[in-house]
Formats: sequence, structure tokens, C-alpha cells
Amino acid sequence: MPDEVIHSRQNPRVQGVAKLRDRAVRDARGRFLVEGFRELARALGSKVALEEIYFCPALFKDPGSADLVDRARGAGVDCCELGESAFDKVSGREGPDGLLGVAETWDLSLARLSLGKDPLVLVAEAVEKPGNLGALLRTADSAGCAALIICDPVTDLFNPNVIRASQGAAFSVPVAVASSADAIAWVKARGLRILATTPDGAKPLWDVDARGPVALVMGSEKDGLAPAWLQAADARVFIPQAGLSDSLNVATAAAVCLFEAVRQRR
Repeated sequence: MPDEVIHSRQNPRVQGVAKLRDRAVRDARGRFLVEGFRELARALGSKVALEEIYFCPALFKDPGSADLVDRARGAGVDCCELGESAFDKVSGREGPDGLLGVAETWDLSLARLSLGKDPLVLVAEAVEKPGNLGALLRTADSAGCAALIICDPVTDLFNPNVIRASQGAAFSVPVAVASSADAIAWVKARGLRILATTPDGAKPLWDVDARGPVALVMGSEKDGLAPAWLQAADARVFIPQAGLSDSLNVATAAAVCLFEAVRQRR
């Protein structure tokens, strides 16, 4: 006998999933949404506690979608089929691909992080936009960062738009959330040199040694780095720019700086 398909947008289960778009609900339940084939596939292949998958075959776009649902079932994930209208209620995307999961949040404390030899750590202070935080995760993953520390954030890691923009990197990069004061103390206690990025930096990044244990610190696009980071810095660095703008998008700036550090380390 085939599984029951939920068609009603008013179904209590559908309503409950849709409410996870609200941060207060995510915080209270300790659950968040993972939408999309690529994101769910990466969540399923990670240590993330994926509890439920909601799927709508009529909306599938990737040929591997049905197989992903089967693999999730085999892994003990509760899989529930929705009609198009019901799926539209839980989805946060235009043109959804018929796959959405509910996963358990995890500990984001600094104590959870474990660094290897000569770690490269990205620190981002006061990130406001979910898209930027997601892009920072992708960049940190691509550069092989040992961790991403998010200080005094305006948005939260488990925002569905962060998960989407990260393209699954939220499941592969070790992340901690902390105050800037706690992050500075944690970084210094582990012997990492602090390279603070600022338009008023003393040297271009490529004139500074970025090898060894390093914390590369990025400030907000609006206000830059807090004085505490600038005072704690072992070096204040900048990215030379030829145009009228005095700053880059934070994710772009992080990519430039991280891959200069990667170049030096190779």
C-alpha cells in the first residue's frame, strides 16, 4: 500500500514545518530546514542529524532525487510525500525542486572546535546578510579552513538562506558562534596570530606572513572591525584597491585574503 500523500496546506505537520522559517521557532525546537537536492545530499552524507524529508515527485529536477529519498529512508529518516500545494507552503524558494529536510541543530560553542597543526581560521564579525554568511562558509570550505568563528552575528547559521547560500558547506566547516571578546581570548590562548583586515591597515596582506597558526579576521561591511580586534591584532592588513570604493563585499574580501594565505602556505 503506497504511503499517504499530504495535499492540504493546513495540515498540522505542514504548518509545523513552515514555522521553522522563523528564528524563534528554530531556537525553541532546536531544528532547522535544509532545502534542495544538493544541500540534502550533503547533509545526508555528513554527521548532521537529519530527521525528516518532505518530497514532491512532481517538482523533482535532479534525476537522483528519488534515489536520495530511498537512501534517506534506508538511513532511518522519516520521509513524507507532499502534494504541490502543500510543498509550496513549506518551501522558501521560487521554483523549488521538491526536496526539503528537517535537521537537528548542533552545539556552536568555541569548546567544540578542535584545531590541527598550523590552522587557518576565518573569523567574521557582525555578519548581517544570510547570503554573505553562506558565501563565507563556501569560501572557508574551499580554502580548507580549520574553522569559521562567527562573532556577534546579526543573522544565524541555521537560517534557511544561509544553508542554501553555503551549498552544503555549513555541514563540512567546523563553526563556532561567540562574542568578539571570547573569540579573541580563545584565539590568543591557542597561539594564533591575528591578522585584522581594515582599509587603514599598515600593509597589503601579501606583504605579511600568513603561514603558521593564523586567524584572519573580517569586519562588517558597514562598520568594519570593532576596536577590540584592531587592538588585539598582530598585524593590520588591507587589500589594495584602484577604484573609488574603499571596501569589498565581505565574502569577496575573505576569498581574496584566504587564498593569498593558501598561496603562501603552498
